[in-house]
Order: sequence, then C-alpha cells, then structure tokens
Amino acid sequence: MSILLSSIVAGLLFGMVLAFISLGLTIIFGVMDIVNFAHGEFLMIGMYTGLFTAQATGIDPLLTLPVAALVGFSLGVICYYGFIRFLLRGPILAQLLGTFGLMLLLRNLALMIFGSEDRALHKGILVGKSFELGMGVIIPATKAVVAGLSVVAFLAIWLFMNRSRVGKALTATALNAQGARYMGIPTERMNALAWGIGVATVTIAGALIVNFWPVNPFVGILFTMIAFTIVALGGFGSIPGAFFAGIIVGLITEIPGFWDFITYTFNVGWMADVPMTSLKYMWVYLTYFVIMVLRPRGLFGWKH
Repeated sequence: MSILLSSIVAGLLFGMVLAFISLGLTIIFGVMDIVNFAHGEFLMIGMYTGLFTAQATGIDPLLTLPVAALVGFSLGVICYYGFIRFLLRGPILAQLLGTFGLMLLLRNLALMIFGSEDRALHKGILVGKSFELGMGVIIPATKAVVAGLSVVAFLAIWLFMNRSRVGKALTATALNAQGARYMGIPTERMNALAWGIGVATVTIAGALIVNFWPVNPFVGILFTMIAFTIVALGGFGSIPGAFFAGIIVGLITEIPGFWDFITYTFNVGWMADVPMTSLKYMWVYLTYFVIMVLRPRGLFGWKH
C-alpha cells in the first residue's frame, strides 16, 4: 500500500510542477495561437538564472525568484518585439520554424557560454529536506514548495485574466484581435504582455525546479514535449485545463509505481520483467498522440 500511496503523492506533486512549467505556454498560445518551441529553453534560462544568482550572491535560491521573473519578462518582451511579431505576419509554417530556430539559438548559446556539464544547487533552505506523512510516504520539501507556488500562480493568472481590465483586454485579443483593435485595445502591447508573462512564469518555474533538478543546455527538450502534452490535454489556451492536465500527466509518469503495486500485490510474475521505469515517458507521449486524434481541442479547450 505504501508503494501506491507514494506513487499517488509523487504524481500529484510532479504534476503540479509540470503544470507550472506549462502555464506560460498556454498563455502565449491562448492569446496568439502560436506554438512556442523555445518554451523549454526559457525554462533552462530560468534554471541558470536561479542557480547563478544564488551562487553569486549567496542568498537562498527561493529569493532568486524576482530576478528570474524580471529576466523572463524582459526576455519575453524583447523576443516579441524583436522577432515574434514579424513571424505573426507569415504563414503558420514560418511561425513553427521561427520558434524552432529560436529554440536552437538559445540552446546553442547556452552550450557555448555554460558548457554541456550538469550543474546543480547543493545548498538552500529546502535542499535535502523532506516531510514524512506516514505509511512510507515522504514528500521532498523542494517539490512541495513548487507545487504550492504552482497553485498560487494558477490562481493569480486566472484572477488576472478574468477580473482585471488588462486581463480582459488580453482575452479580447485572444478571441478576435481585429475586433479588439476596433475597440481601441492595443493588441501589439497585449501580445508583448502575453509573451512577457508567459516567459516570466516559466523562468520562475525554472528557478524553482533547479533546487532538485540539475540544469544543462539540453534540459528543455524533455520539458518542452511534456508541456505540449499538458497544453494539448488541457485544451490549447485553457489555464484551468493546463493545471488539471498537469496533474494527470504527473500521475501518468508514476505508472511504474502503480505497475509495481499491482505486480507485488497480486504476485504477477511476468509484470516484474517489464522495464516500466524506462518506458514511463512513452505513456505521456502516447497520451499526447491519442488526444490529438480523438479530441484535438483537449479536455477544456475553448478556442476553435
């Protein structure tokens, strides 16, 4: 039973972490209908920002979040005005290839500047600490804090989008940019704001997960694909959908734990020979494929 409970708790925590990473991707797609292949590289930049800020200043990694947010917001706005707004004038293929090129540019710049080796934080108020809930369930403090801040971030973004004038202007731009311009909404600024907020959320997430995940220039590949799965499952542009889809995907990544529970509880010999741990991300990508075939709009999709 402890295997089952540990897997459920671990899946919920990791799911909220993944949802946090995907939040910026769904904001940007929701406003501009553009698929940002460089999302994982912005996460990588946030991780390096948190790591180097903590090491250079000696402050706790949690206190680096404002720096990561500032770097992310500035980078998002610069990318929009310097690059993305020109892509929006072209066909969808140009947008896809453009953000793919941005991904390669950022990744190779990081490779040239930081090298390919893994870097990790070894100290901090949360690093190496955990809580025991009983029945063998142990929660790492780093993941618990990221999960809690993920909930706060989703609530804050949802309230901003639905209760503020600027958020409603963003929603109007997402629904009909031309109509929003006729109503006097500066859609160019709204697009830049969406990019700023979207990139800032993922760099904050990066500065948090570097507390328990090593960073290198290629770390964004894994999280980009998972973020696409979450956004597709939740519904492109749906903020609540991204949260619940993140939890679902987090539980999917814990299939090896559920597999072990069934294997040892019911003593199924052949299941013990299946290397399920090495296949866990296969189930995530299989879910992505099935969703795209059966329900392209996702579970909470609101845009056609």
